[in-house]
Amino acid sequence: MATEIIVGLDIGTTKIACFVGIRGENDRVKILGFGKTDSSGVEHGVVKNIKDTSEAIRRAVDEASEQANVDIDEVWVGIAGQHIKSRPSQGSVMIPPEHELIEQEDVDRLIHDQYNTMLEPGEEIIHIFPQLFYVDREPLSRDVPPVGVAGKVLMADFHMVTGNVQNLQYIKLAVERAGLKIAGVVLEPVASSKAVLDDSDRDAGVAMVDIGGGTTDIAIFYDGIIRHTSVLPLAGNAITNDIREGCNILKKQAESLKVKFGSCLVQAVSENDVIAIPGIRSQAPREIYVKTLAGIINARAKMILEQVDYEIKLSGYAKKLIAGVVLTGGGAQLKHIKELSALITATDTRIGIPNEHLEPDSVNYTELMHPMYATGIGLVLYGFEQSERPADEDVEEEVANGSKGDHVDIFADMDKFPPATEQKVESEVVPAKKADKKAKDDAFGNAVSRFFNRVFNEDIE
Repeated sequence: MATEIIVGLDIGTTKIACFVGIRGENDRVKILGFGKTDSSGVEHGVVKNIKDTSEAIRRAVDEASEQANVDIDEVWVGIAGQHIKSRPSQGSVMIPPEHELIEQEDVDRLIHDQYNTMLEPGEEIIHIFPQLFYVDREPLSRDVPPVGVAGKVLMADFHMVTGNVQNLQYIKLAVERAGLKIAGVVLEPVASSKAVLDDSDRDAGVAMVDIGGGTTDIAIFYDGIIRHTSVLPLAGNAITNDIREGCNILKKQAESLKVKFGSCLVQAVSENDVIAIPGIRSQAPREIYVKTLAGIINARAKMILEQVDYEIKLSGYAKKLIAGVVLTGGGAQLKHIKELSALITATDTRIGIPNEHLEPDSVNYTELMHPMYATGIGLVLYGFEQSERPADEDVEEEVANGSKGDHVDIFADMDKFPPATEQKVESEVVPAKKADKKAKDDAFGNAVSRFFNRVFNEDIE
C-alpha cells in the first residue's frame, strides 16, 4: 500500500507556504517538501486579487513538489480573515420509539440539523463544535457519550464558526486557478493548535493566540474541547506599518528593524543604543534610537494583546486556563512579547513551536522549527486526522476536530453565490423607505430559499 501524502497550504497575508508530509512515528509528521513565497493579493487574511494569489500559490506548491519529488493536486487550506464569525447554537431531536437507546444515527441527525441553521445572507458554516450534550434535558459529562444512553430527547450546545461565502469563493478560485483541488478548509487557529498544543493543554485549559501578518487568531480550549474562537484584524503588519511611519523609512527596512532589533518592552532596551539605516540614493544614513523603536512596537503590541485579553474574558474561561496562553505565528518571534502578554493577561505565557509533532529528519527541519509555520504543519496534521478517522468514530470527536463532512459541504452551494462583481442589478427607482423594506424582504427571502434548498438537497441525497 502506498504511503499517504497530505499537503497543507497556508495562504497568509505576508507569505504563502506549502508543506508536503507523510505520517511519522508517535503521531508525528515528516515533511518531505516545503515551499514558501511572498504573499500577493491577500489583505488581512482575505484573498483580494485572485490572479496574483493563484500565481503565488503555484510558486510555493511547485517548490514543495520539486523538493518532495511528488505531484501535488490536492491541498488542505487554512482560512482566517475579518469575515470569520462565531456564535453559540443549540439543537434537539426526538428519539424514535423503535430506538430503545440513543444510536449513532440520532447523534448524526442532531449534528447535521445544525447545517440548516438560519444564517445571515452570504454566510456559510465552516465548523461546528459540540460543547455539551443533554438527554431529556439532563447534561452528560464529557466521559459519557450520548450513544447508548436511554432517553426520548437528545439536545446539545454548539459553537458554530461561519465565514463569508464570497471570500470562501475567492479562496476556491485562487486555488483552482493554480491547478489544485481543495481537500478541506480549516480555520487557521484550529490548524495551528494541532501543531503547538497537546491533549494535556486542551484538558487543562489554554488560549492559543496565532499572531500572523494580517490577523491575530484565537482559539480557547477547556476540558479537551474548543470553546471559543475569534479573529482580530490587527497583527504583525500593523506593527511594521507603525515603524515605517514613525521612523519615516521603507517598509522592508521597518520589517527588518522589527525582527532584528525590536522589543515589546521599552524598559528592556538601552537608552543610548542607535541603529543606522542606509539612506536612499545619495541621502545620508538615518539614525534611530532602539528605545524609540521599542516604544512604537510596545504601543501596537499592547493594543493587540489587550484585545486578546478582552476575547479571553469574553469567553468566560479566563480563570480556567491552567495551561495559560500559547503565542504562535510570525508575531510570536518579537522579543519580550511573552513577557508583555503575561503582564497584560495576568496569565502564564509561552511560545508555541511545532517541535513536538515534527520528525527531526524532515526537510528544512531547523527552519521549520519556528512559530510562523505552526499553521502549515498543523494543516498536515489535521489532514491526517481526517483521513485516518474510522467511519464509526464518536461524532463528538469528529465534530470537535472539524465537523463531520464540513470540508465537503463548505463549497457545495458556491455556484448559488457568485461574486458581487458578477451580479447584475436592474435599474429601478424606489423611495428610501420602500428600498429598505425591499432589501430586508429580499434578504429574508434569500435566507428562506437557501434553508429549503439545503433540506431538499439532503432529502434527495
